[in-house]
Amino acid sequence: MLDAKDKMMGRFSVTVDLANNSDFELVRTGHLPPEKVRRLSLRGVVDTGAARLVIPQRVVEQLGLPITGEVGVRYAGGQTARRAIAEAIRLNFGGRSSVFNAIVEPDRDSALIGAIVLEDLDFVVDCTGQQLVPRDPDRIISEIE
Repeated sequence: MLDAKDKMMGRFSVTVDLANNSDFELVRTGHLPPEKVRRLSLRGVVDTGAARLVIPQRVVEQLGLPITGEVGVRYAGGQTARRAIAEAIRLNFGGRSSVFNAIVEPDRDSALIGAIVLEDLDFVVDCTGQQLVPRDPDRIISEIE
């Protein structure tokens, strides 16, 4: 659970839907029935100081996601580590979805939703209301210049 310090730092939780995006391709080509797409709902901590999507190891296993490499990470306390990268996770929230690669954190129990996800889905963080608000309710707007 998040404490008062987390709330002051722009952290709060939402529920996101995650799926194996490769399964959607199999559905599209007729090789998998839609009800067989591997998916789950998970608490996601929105962190305005984080950059990427981070998911627990158990999610990688449940969704059958491929590991495609590793990346160096630096934690808020200054520690560093190497972590696996899982590929092709479809994240859906608030009627918007996109496909991301994610850092795999072995001992996490929730996802971490960082700035790249928020930018791609075009959500503005309302820290006071502890919610994600679409910048434009009708469509995703991408800044290109």
